[in-house]
Amino acid sequence: MDVAQLKIFSRVARLNSFSGAARELSISQSQASRAVAELEAELGVSLLARTTRAVIATEAGAEYLARIELILDQLDEAEQSVRQGDLRGTLRVGMPTSAGAREIIPRIPDFAEQHPKLELQIIMGDQHQDLVREAVDVAIRIGSLPDSSATARLLTTYPRIIVAAPSYLERSGHPQSPAELRNHRIVQGPAGSVGTAWTFVRDGRSEEAVVAKPTALFSDNEGTVAAAAAGMGIASIGYWSCRSELGDGRLVRLLTEWETVPIKVHAYFPLGKATRFAARAFIDFLAAKLNERRLRPVD
Repeated sequence: MDVAQLKIFSRVARLNSFSGAARELSISQSQASRAVAELEAELGVSLLARTTRAVIATEAGAEYLARIELILDQLDEAEQSVRQGDLRGTLRVGMPTSAGAREIIPRIPDFAEQHPKLELQIIMGDQHQDLVREAVDVAIRIGSLPDSSATARLLTTYPRIIVAAPSYLERSGHPQSPAELRNHRIVQGPAGSVGTAWTFVRDGRSEEAVVAKPTALFSDNEGTVAAAAAGMGIASIGYWSCRSELGDGRLVRLLTEWETVPIKVHAYFPLGKATRFAARAFIDFLAAKLNERRLRPVD
């Protein structure tokens, strides 16, 4: 078994690209192509269907990929165990833009310093990511998870809060109850579009759900926070996304006598049991950092 060939085939199949795999593995595209061709010749079967637009695993290639990745993961774990924690290679981490920039990335420099031979590749975006196609080893997911056979781990939770700019409140007044939100302008992003975004609980008993019709919609949370801070309206947003704006007074928290459903943060492993050792080590580190001190909103 040529382990190098297996690793090259695995990355080509996951990235659907010889050039992408070559860049990641620091080899030439011709080396990647030759390694896969030699593996196919040895097995006597076509593993990849090659077209001018894409490289896609054949049925035999997909089955072979699923089996060898378990072996590669075991080899990776064995190698890392004897290196006494010295992680190497490339780790691809997906995360949403706002939470990533504001709360996750500031917590990972120590991890990078501890493992100088490990290259971190961070893929950021608030829209849907095809984690397998983009060869993401682990993704940070905010909110509900899609139904999937992939493995997930709950890392922490943080509050969802209702906020507005002082300038908006001066013009339109402070809502005194959730029901009054129906009379206000609403700016909405991904955090405010889920079913629990406008559900309120008071004294642990009474519950009130408000259907707040947005007057402005944003595709990411950064846009939502910017709009709310500019006085466009009221937003239901995660505390992670607006902590600095609350601290400097650009946003004010509303309806503090009510609680809202907290937001969950998961680590999402697209390859399930085949997740690389480095990905699990990164998540262990991040989970400890996120829970060192639980950040709560100010009144």
